[in-house]
Amino acid sequence: MSAPSPQTILNAVQQALAEDLASGDVTTSALFPTALQATATIVAHQPMTVAGVAVAREVFVAVDPSVRITAAVKDGSAVKPETPVLTVRGDVRSLLMAERVAVNFLQQLSGIATLTAQFCAAVRGYPTRILDTRKTTPGLRSLEKWAVQLGGGKNHRFSLGDGVLIKDNHLAVLRATGIDVAGACRLARANAPHGLRIEAEAKTLQEVKEALAGKADIILLDNMLPALVRQAVALIKQRALVEVSGGMTLQTVAAMAQAGADYISVGALTHSAPAANLSMDLCAQRGRRGRSR
Repeated sequence: MSAPSPQTILNAVQQALAEDLASGDVTTSALFPTALQATATIVAHQPMTVAGVAVAREVFVAVDPSVRITAAVKDGSAVKPETPVLTVRGDVRSLLMAERVAVNFLQQLSGIATLTAQFCAAVRGYPTRILDTRKTTPGLRSLEKWAVQLGGGKNHRFSLGDGVLIKDNHLAVLRATGIDVAGACRLARANAPHGLRIEAEAKTLQEVKEALAGKADIILLDNMLPALVRQAVALIKQRALVEVSGGMTLQTVAAMAQAGADYISVGALTHSAPAANLSMDLCAQRGRRGRSR
């Protein structure tokens, strides 16, 4: 997956602005009945990997095409605390109306990129890649998976059509009909579109053996402790790629990499990343300063 298309970004921005400005901005309209030129600077208040600058820019332009972006760091940049991320000049009313949506996108996406970078750093030195999952905010998957990329991670399936992943609920139904993991892999190979890799979930060494018998391309070791992952890797003997998942944390991920995982998928990258700490400061030509909430 590459960066989201301009149309994808625009769609997300328009939806967010429609939500926030459905009835206008009554506070700003009451306080500033006429135009006043001002400069807005969005500042990072913690070490972070920045993601969402392209989205924030689009927010300001969508609110007022006459605003000027005078400085911005690049998406994917690692910055120190108190680094200016984006500076915009224009009518103060436009800047205030765009503020919350622009900062929200930056906080959400930079949080994802920052957490991803931390997971990638935790497995540095091992031939293991950090993957995301489909546990994303509905409607924002493209943006959130882009943030994972900016943090150094790799994208797993973008949608259900991107690959075969035989999981526990598929297997629970199939077992009731007498089909095990091996049989599920054979069914998928016979009926799925040509060329798609077959991935099968395994919770036990017996299921690993069944996945191998079914010639799975990738075996997903779910909720296994590192010692059991090591046994599974020895059993697989490079006949399939090994993915590990299930409750991964920054404290446990290195042990899984050391156990021999080719990939580690981390749902928390998108469903539990803490929002990054950024805010927008305003400075008017008259010297008035402030920070809105």
